[in-house]
Amino acid sequence: MGTRHNLRMAFILGSLFMVLLIILYWDDIGGFNLYPLQESRYESPPNDLHLQITTGPSGTLSTSNAQKSIPTTASTKTLVSEDNGGTVEAQEEDGVLAAKDLVVEQESRKKMITDVCSGNDNLEFPGRTRTFEQIPNRELDHLIVDDTHQIIYCYVPKVACTNWKRVMVVLSQSLISPSGKPYTDPETVPADLVHNSSLHLTFAKFWRHYGSMSRHLMAVKLQHYTKFLFVRDPFVRLISAFRNKFGRPNEDFYRQFGSEILQRYGNASGSLPETAAEAFSAGIKPTFQQFITYLLDPETERERIFNEHWRQVYRLCHPCQVKYDFIGRLESLETDAEHLLKLLEVDHLVHFPSGGRNRTTTGWERDWFAQVPLTMRRELYKLYEPDFELFGYPKPDSVLRR
Repeated sequence: MGTRHNLRMAFILGSLFMVLLIILYWDDIGGFNLYPLQESRYESPPNDLHLQITTGPSGTLSTSNAQKSIPTTASTKTLVSEDNGGTVEAQEEDGVLAAKDLVVEQESRKKMITDVCSGNDNLEFPGRTRTFEQIPNRELDHLIVDDTHQIIYCYVPKVACTNWKRVMVVLSQSLISPSGKPYTDPETVPADLVHNSSLHLTFAKFWRHYGSMSRHLMAVKLQHYTKFLFVRDPFVRLISAFRNKFGRPNEDFYRQFGSEILQRYGNASGSLPETAAEAFSAGIKPTFQQFITYLLDPETERERIFNEHWRQVYRLCHPCQVKYDFIGRLESLETDAEHLLKLLEVDHLVHFPSGGRNRTTTGWERDWFAQVPLTMRRELYKLYEPDFELFGYPKPDSVLRR
């Protein structure tokens, strides 16, 4: 009798142990699918890499050290440079270096982040030295996870995030098209639906999905998944956000921010129009200077985390805590997007949407800031300086000088 009791207890304890292991390592996104953990697919090349690129008969470039071919155009030329004593041949397309140079550029961007986060630049900013575990869950809502392809994307508003969210929707098959099947073409995913937060699994939602095991699973995925984000010149992104949210009628932003900005700094007599459409018809709308004044106002300090459209990238994506494998730039969007999809090994499944580019450019900065007092411009730069330094954007001297 005692032996039977002991066997029964051993069976129960063994079952509980197996359940615990399943809870720890089972990915249940949209159902129960077990994905084996792998090392990050993006690895730095060895220092003695000898990369030789030649044009094949099919019009593609083949490399001696790469698994994939790289498309070329008719306008190409070969560049030869020295790399640790060896010769490196690379192909240039319309002034953009391919293959090896793209990898080198990525290493440079990542090193810049490492240097700033380690304090080598003597730049202090909130959250620089905290650990990932110290980041509140609510601040992890921009890290989108695709377990099927082991990808983590941190989206930054006003940096092609609509199209990258479309790509993530197609990869995760999280949205059904009118045909009754998941979308397969990013360009057909409606823009007004892609920003629906329910479509995307973010780290901020892990607590609801996994409870006390959420932080453990985050750490596992951060270690093994390929992580990327796209950035942009901080002041140009700020101008783009203002143009998009306050340069035309936007009811949500008028109610949440526009009316408050006008009441604080617009010297508006009497009550303001109730809707953005009425305000614009009456010629009442915030100016760029009023918007900047709002960002710098001490009364805004309690809201200093800001709306996501003008929140600093280091607050959105935590580059000092998340070791990103790929840092793309809007200024080189097409080249970076093509390179990234190959690294993710999904270029045969999805393409980055083509279409109109945002027209806000660096050349516009002087005109937009012309009416903003110099002291305010310099104070604004200090507010966004971490993003300039982390992502390698030059100090906008033309804006910060008289």
